[in-house]
Amino acid sequence: MNEEKRILVIDDEENMRHMLALLLEKEGYQVDNAADGKQGLDLASESFYDLILCDLKMPVMDGMAFLENFQDMQLESTIIVMSAYGTLDTAIEAMKRGAYDYVSKPFKPDEIMLTLRKAEERERLRKENRLLQQSVRERYSFAQMIGRSPPMQEIFATIEKVADYKTSVLVTGESGTGKELIARAIHYNSSRADKPLVTVNCGAIPENLLESELFGHKKGAFTDAIKDKRGLFQEAHGGSIFLDEIGELPRPLQVKLLRALQEEEIKRVGDTQSINIDIRVLAATTKDLAEELKKGRFRDDLYYRINVLHIVVPPLRQRPEDIPMLTQHFIEKISKRLHSEVDGVSPAAASALQRYEWPGNVRELENFIERAMVMTGDRTIELADLPPHLQPKAEPVEYLANDENLSIKEASRRLERTLIRRALEKTGNNRTQAAKILEISHPALLYKIKAYGLDSSSG
Repeated sequence: MNEEKRILVIDDEENMRHMLALLLEKEGYQVDNAADGKQGLDLASESFYDLILCDLKMPVMDGMAFLENFQDMQLESTIIVMSAYGTLDTAIEAMKRGAYDYVSKPFKPDEIMLTLRKAEERERLRKENRLLQQSVRERYSFAQMIGRSPPMQEIFATIEKVADYKTSVLVTGESGTGKELIARAIHYNSSRADKPLVTVNCGAIPENLLESELFGHKKGAFTDAIKDKRGLFQEAHGGSIFLDEIGELPRPLQVKLLRALQEEEIKRVGDTQSINIDIRVLAATTKDLAEELKKGRFRDDLYYRINVLHIVVPPLRQRPEDIPMLTQHFIEKISKRLHSEVDGVSPAAASALQRYEWPGNVRELENFIERAMVMTGDRTIELADLPPHLQPKAEPVEYLANDENLSIKEASRRLERTLIRRALEKTGNNRTQAAKILEISHPALLYKIKAYGLDSSSG
């Protein structure tokens, strides 16, 4: 055994306790003994045991009373009961009261060890399942989505309101804005969270295979249909289906999708029988579906069916206040994966990140942060670690002097603007600190920032 597990043996027969202790210690268990249910309950309330072997017939407190008290105290251990007088009814009653399994005396050593191994495996699977569910909920909880800007806060509030309803949701926005993450947050914050969430990229599956993928097929329906196949709609039964890039769905499939959504049933390719489905539909697209309607490429009836609730995800350039939080989030996330010691960005680098337009949105930001973490030799990402097109264009003094315009006044204005911009970058737009570096008063700096158009939204 990789780790020593603790087991409590409760039995009024001293010989039985001694025999089990020898057997279990030989198998690597740490064993404690109790002569009756009350003594066993006292031990179990003071220390945690992975497993408890409990006899049913005992003085002071028998096994059934022990089970009842154990449950009332909300203690957590896997209990296996033992008895030489047991019947099937006794076993069923013990398991109703919280026992995992039942063994009849006398038993062979192999028999008791097999029962213990089964109990351990069951508990391991239960723990793994709990951890998986916790991980999934933490990963996709809307509370874990990053964004303090008003548009993102509004989206979080909407997710919270609509999560438990079966209402169809359409999520639109540019590529890389996190549309799938929002769909997952809706599913995993709903009462369907323990049921499947099936994702379909409507633009990634060839048109001739899409119907079979969505709805399944019967054996012999077409040349390669060598056996019956369940479709993705069946896989999502009881849960949700996320139709990503639904704007790419071929028009013939739009008709069949609409029928499936309206009638809540599907028909596999080559089948004559319909199959009832219970699913919640979440869809996303980068396309302007209203424009697609005008061009006749998307059915209006399907559009109105999926667009019951519309969530528009704003591009990152429209919510620059989210960039610092996202940057720190990605640094912490990527540091764990890369085992990196990088823990932040310099004010100048942070300023450059906020000035950039981010055509690839959040996905592009994450990629840039990972690149910078690999490139930097320090714990802090500096301006020089960012790609060249994120760095501000230099305006050297030589350029100012060699310009065709030889006006000293104009050259001074350019130099002053450049120095102010650099001071703001260096201090992360801290104007008080920038004024000190520039050796001018704070009011004078504010006036010049306004005069040169150097507010936080400009470069």
